[in-house]
Amino acid sequence: MYRLDVDRQEALIEFALDGLIRKDEMERFVEELRDATQQLMGRDIKIKADLRTFRPSAPEVAEMIRAVQEFGLRAGVKRVAEMVESQVVALQLNRVARESGTDKILRRFADDSAALRWLVYGEEEALSA
Repeated sequence: MYRLDVDRQEALIEFALDGLIRKDEMERFVEELRDATQQLMGRDIKIKADLRTFRPSAPEVAEMIRAVQEFGLRAGVKRVAEMVESQVVALQLNRVARESGTDKILRRFADDSAALRWLVYGEEEALSA
C-alpha cells in the first residue's frame, strides 16, 4: 500500500510505502510520483519518504525505485528525506541511492518534524531549530 501527497506551495512531495509492495502496485506508485514531480518541474523539489513500514523489495521493484530516483534528479529534486526503521531496507535503499546518484541529496531522519524542517529550510535552519 502507498500514499502520495503534493504540497504545491512548498514544492514538496510526501509519500509512504507500507509493507511489501508488489510490482503492479509499485508501477502505479512510480507513475503517480513521476506525474507529481513533473507538475513541480522548474522549482527546487523536495521529497519526504516514509519507509518505516516498507519491507525489502524484489529486484525489479528496487530497479523501479532507482529509475524514478534518476528521473527525479533530472526533474529538479534537490532534497530527499527518508525515514527508515529496518536495517535490511536501509541497506537496500542505500545501494539504490548510490546507483541513482540520489545519495548526494539524501538524509535519513528519525521523525517527521526534523525531516520536514530540513526539507523546507535546509541545513542551517534545521541545525538551529
